[in-house]
Amino acid sequence: MHINTGTEQTSSGHLLIDLAEQDKLHILHPGQIIAYKGSPSGREDRVMDLAGVYRKRRWIRAAISGPSQLLLGLPGGCRLHTVPIGTDSNLLFNFRNVLFFSEGITMQSRVQSIKNAMITKDWVRMKFSGPGHIGVIASGWMESIQLSPDTPLYVDAGALIAYPENARLKLSVYGNTLASQHMKMQWELRGSGPVLIQTGAVDAQFESQMRQDGLIRRTLREVLPFGGVFIK
Repeated sequence: MHINTGTEQTSSGHLLIDLAEQDKLHILHPGQIIAYKGSPSGREDRVMDLAGVYRKRRWIRAAISGPSQLLLGLPGGCRLHTVPIGTDSNLLFNFRNVLFFSEGITMQSRVQSIKNAMITKDWVRMKFSGPGHIGVIASGWMESIQLSPDTPLYVDAGALIAYPENARLKLSVYGNTLASQHMKMQWELRGSGPVLIQTGAVDAQFESQMRQDGLIRRTLREVLPFGGVFIK
């Protein structure tokens, strides 16, 4: 299997995958398939056999067999990261971030507590066992931070992609009173193993201020004499 990420480092892009005759790829978001080149019988869609709310929504996954070529679209501002999964992997992934997994990977669902699910809107986390690879879509880059059993790690609830199944976690905030009153909900994690975090999550107010500052600068550069020289 050969993956060409194309314009991965731009704000929008695509993913071109070449599958050999012995290859088989499972696409968890078939709606991202833009083009397919191969035998019509090379695609087989199935209803995902998952617990709870996932089963009620009748989510579909597509199995694509080689030899074939597949063009997948990536959401704007997102990048694809290929993550190796071993036989002893215990990472729990956010389903929305997983685009595909290779043949040989098994998938299990882990239902979250009602309290956590109501706040984060994540009712189920997915556990993958290998050997194989999964394709993870991240907003911006994806970073890995190792957990500590003693020192808590706080992660923006919207930025957490995956964490070890045996990690201890709860929804929390941190800092003094002013800080805790003006921050997004955080996951507090302790334990051992890696945590995968997407770095593209930004503060909406900060992003708006940056766009406004850019507009003001562009306007001043155009209307003021020598504005293009003095205003960068």
